[in-house]
Amino acid sequence: MLAEKGQNQEADITPSPVTQGLRKKSVPAGLWTKCPSCGQLLFNSALKDNLSVCTKCSYHFIVGAKTRIAQLLDPKSFKEFDAVLRSLNPLKFDAVKSYTEKIKQDQRKTGLKDACITGEGMLNGRRVTFGATDSRFIMGSMGSVVGEKLTRLIEFAAEEKLPLLIVSGSGGGARMYEGALSLMQMAKTSMALARFQKTGRPYISVLTNPTMGGVMASFASLGDVIVAEPGALIGFAGPRVIEQTIRQKLPKDFQTSEFLLEHGLIDSVIPRHELKAQLALLLDYFDTRGNR
Repeated sequence: MLAEKGQNQEADITPSPVTQGLRKKSVPAGLWTKCPSCGQLLFNSALKDNLSVCTKCSYHFIVGAKTRIAQLLDPKSFKEFDAVLRSLNPLKFDAVKSYTEKIKQDQRKTGLKDACITGEGMLNGRRVTFGATDSRFIMGSMGSVVGEKLTRLIEFAAEEKLPLLIVSGSGGGARMYEGALSLMQMAKTSMALARFQKTGRPYISVLTNPTMGGVMASFASLGDVIVAEPGALIGFAGPRVIEQTIRQKLPKDFQTSEFLLEHGLIDSVIPRHELKAQLALLLDYFDTRGNR
């Protein structure tokens, strides 16, 4: 007789002819990225095609200096400057982890010698000088090499009377491993920009997430025009440090690019898809206005 309803019996787990021999397959790693803003799972190839911007909420992912060059300059037009420069360890900084080892680790991880790339290229057929910092390399912090490369770039732009574009993505500010040598780069890059200003050529500063500390307190904030990507964190000290210092709750969007646009620190917030075209328009405008 058949068992009555409710009577305990073992389940029949014999594979059916359809499922017999099949094995559950796992999804290969590295195919998807989760958006930190909305939680959407994004196929990596589609995310790359969309310039690393979330297709659901338009969150702008952090991208490296080489990606910035590919997105903003004409294909195969970029010529890098000072590619061999690399940081040493002048202060023998080994408090937690050897600075020398940290540099080697980030060089292997990023394929860069240091936290910025500089050079010249073409933007919609127009010759420009171009620099970009990379937050993947010691948080994009500015040490002696970054300051020296940017200063040489600015001086080259002045000599050649070329427009200057610098894309900042430096959450580390001045590099603590180099102490006062790092802080000195703030003054050095600022003085180079003061001399560049006399040429009458434009300097456009592009702020991306994150741009903080000594970088924001020097060359990043000195552009003739300062634009930013949406949602970028921009400032000197971070919001947690400020809250702990003044013992007040900050506005929810404090130090975002939208907040700074509203309060007059930057000139425009430009989505990544529109950035190259808008930079080209700005350069056209400066030319028609007689180089400023």
